[in-house]
Amino acid sequence: MTLGRTALIAAAALALGIAIALIDSSPGWDSDGITAGLLFLGAGGAAVMARGRQPWLWAALVGLPTPILEILRTGNSGSVLAFVFAAAGAMAGWAISRAG
Repeated sequence: MTLGRTALIAAAALALGIAIALIDSSPGWDSDGITAGLLFLGAGGAAVMARGRQPWLWAALVGLPTPILEILRTGNSGSVLAFVFAAAGAMAGWAISRAG
């Protein structure tokens, strides 16, 4: 995989992570299940596109913006659990890439 492709996937993963964080922090949003699903699918998709390389990177880029934004806004660290869903998705994407 080329460095350019990795950089493109990384930029897309980070943009997706930021978008999910902004949606999750918007007033009136109260659907943690949808947020968790988006984090799982986003990190998993990035890991598949990266052909299973560096699943930790995709988990971090997609999953960390949500708890960072929440901690900065409210001081509540409970949203760190969001990273777990992104990590699980990245590992699932890694496994799918390795299997196929």
